[in-house]
Amino acid sequence: MTNTALLSPYSAGPLGLLRNRMVMAPMTRARAAEDGTPLPVVADHYAQRAGAGLIVTEGIWPSSRGQSGWRYPGLQTAAHVEGWRRVTDAVHAAGGRIYAQLMHGGRNGHPLARIDGDLPLAPSAVTPPGHAHGPDGTKPDYVAPREMTRDDIRTAVQDFVDAARNAVTAGFDGVELHGANSYLIHQFLADNTNLRDDEYGRGSVADRIRFAVEVVRAVADAIGAERLGLRLSPGNPQFGMAEADPGPVYRALLDEIDGLGLAYLHLTDNDRYPALADLRPRWHGLLIGNVGENGDPTTREAGEAVLAAGLADLVSYGRGFISNPDLPERFAAGAPLQEIDAAHLYTHGAEGYTDYPALTDLLVSAQTSTST
Repeated sequence: MTNTALLSPYSAGPLGLLRNRMVMAPMTRARAAEDGTPLPVVADHYAQRAGAGLIVTEGIWPSSRGQSGWRYPGLQTAAHVEGWRRVTDAVHAAGGRIYAQLMHGGRNGHPLARIDGDLPLAPSAVTPPGHAHGPDGTKPDYVAPREMTRDDIRTAVQDFVDAARNAVTAGFDGVELHGANSYLIHQFLADNTNLRDDEYGRGSVADRIRFAVEVVRAVADAIGAERLGLRLSPGNPQFGMAEADPGPVYRALLDEIDGLGLAYLHLTDNDRYPALADLRPRWHGLLIGNVGENGDPTTREAGEAVLAAGLADLVSYGRGFISNPDLPERFAAGAPLQEIDAAHLYTHGAEGYTDYPALTDLLVSAQTSTST
């Protein structure tokens, strides 16, 4: 297959010149120590995938108040910063670029899955469906979170700011705020998780977007807007989220932040609401599109179609990068993709994490076998 837009170098504004237009999407993998420090194998994992134009890490909790799962990584302590410095050094040595995704779990947590053993905090005391990731493979049912006070909200904003500064210290090229897929920022935006009757609640669209705008502005002020991205998933029903009419909320949010000069907007499309088509005209900066959430994994052809339609400047890939560390090279060669080792997605070692062979390794192995 001839080289096309997806695999071509691209000058991406604040991100600089990228080797291609493929972004490795954030994916939780639970390879952290119990205190939230990324394990050494995390550096190997991301360095293997440095062929992506941009890597966005798994969700990282900004403080223990925002921890959602056991052995999810953090960016709060000196040990966390040191652990992530090993990761960024490895990625940069391999010629890659990497952003840290800051993910406050909000209601997505459980005392057994949190270092502090406390209740999670959320806009409203609404219990999520499903199970948390607890110690030793346990999956306790979610519990009702504690509704955040105004002081809790101010603290959460500051936690994002502090973690963003730690990310810069750790050598990350920038930070992505996780405002999607049911986590705290999304919980303030959605209908069924924000039942507040104050200025952060249901009074108007301006109230519903207030927390998201405050976090974006505070982090942009702290580290520079050119180092900051935001991920959104309008209308995504994942983990029990409900948004009856996402359009007005997200249009208003983009109107508030479009002029700040952010590095990018990372936007997930949805069958229920065509976010890319509706919101692209309102966003005048770099846009990363994701079309694989809650559907089939994104193919090369699907990514090319998004670019050709002008719906995004870059395309993010999740599952493809799990089992194919050299996904751009495989696309370029027209090579088959490897299957995911689902049994080891959330275990804590190298198996199912860094043991997927690259295409060049397979070719060398095949040649060796043929010659012996």
